[in-house]
Amino acid sequence: MENGNIINKIKRAHYYLFYKLYKWYENSEFAYWSDWKAGISIMVLEIGITMSIFCYYQVFIDRYFRLNRDVFIGIGILISLFNYYYFTISDRWKKYFKEFEKLPKKKNILGGWLVFGFIILIIANIIFSFYLMSLIDWGQYKK
Repeated sequence: MENGNIINKIKRAHYYLFYKLYKWYENSEFAYWSDWKAGISIMVLEIGITMSIFCYYQVFIDRYFRLNRDVFIGIGILISLFNYYYFTISDRWKKYFKEFEKLPKKKNILGGWLVFGFIILIIANIIFSFYLMSLIDWGQYKK
């Protein structure tokens, strides 16, 4: 599989996640600013993934590593800018949205369950990484 194809699949999955979150917010009691809410939800998931990666790094590779606040804020800003461009400024998501609307109902329901499972997996991953961090006596690793 060539790189362009993998990148396109990741991009398409990212847009599908946005689409499903958007539809979920649109079908809720407060159906306004659904694009913003979906974008913020994705941003929170991405920050959670980033946090868990740093937790795993600290638990398994370098227990003396410390992520300072400025670097963490910088990562959050980069993720925010990326999502702002990806989902707000650029209207590309609307093209994908129309494409996803044409999917057969059965396939869209299955996709919804996959998205739900993916979100649950990310949340479980974050909780597990924090759990692993809690098992360590960090007092012996202070510099």
